[in-house]
Amino acid sequence: MRLKLLSPGEMSAEQKETYDEAIAGKRGAPPAPMMAWLNSPEMARHATRLGEQLRFNTMFPAKLSEIAILVTARHWTSHYEWYAHKRLALKGGMDPKIIEDIRDRRTPTFDDPKGQMIYDLAKSLHDGKGVSKALYDEAVKVLTERGIVEVIGLCGYYTMVSMTLNTFEFGLPEGEVSDLV
Repeated sequence: MRLKLLSPGEMSAEQKETYDEAIAGKRGAPPAPMMAWLNSPEMARHATRLGEQLRFNTMFPAKLSEIAILVTARHWTSHYEWYAHKRLALKGGMDPKIIEDIRDRRTPTFDDPKGQMIYDLAKSLHDGKGVSKALYDEAVKVLTERGIVEVIGLCGYYTMVSMTLNTFEFGLPEGEVSDLV
């Protein structure tokens, strides 16, 4: 870990206010990258609010949101992000085979056209740095424009999360080993 994470007692008033707001939210605990973001308390406040919105209030159930998050974690080889969201994806009902395929950089097979479209959008955003007209037109039919915006939000936010976790070298909990190579 490249950064000393502050305990609540070591935080400035502004940092503590942001920290307290985060733990009072739906997560009930501070998200790991927020502990680094607290070096910029106002950024941490807004980023954490955005993360809560994207994690809990999109039009997608967790099983679908986690597709975009796992594709992003895999794209960035973000070990901590993968560890945390693999568990959430399983808890949300995602087929373990889909998780394995994303981990191994194979294209998964989805029963749900929305899941397939979220995967295709996320892969295109990361690997192609955009979305072709044909993919966009199909995504509007399957997900609506709101859905496209929310997939972009998930990929963008979790890119920032992955970059933070990777830059500051957040480790996995004691005894855990990364699935990613």
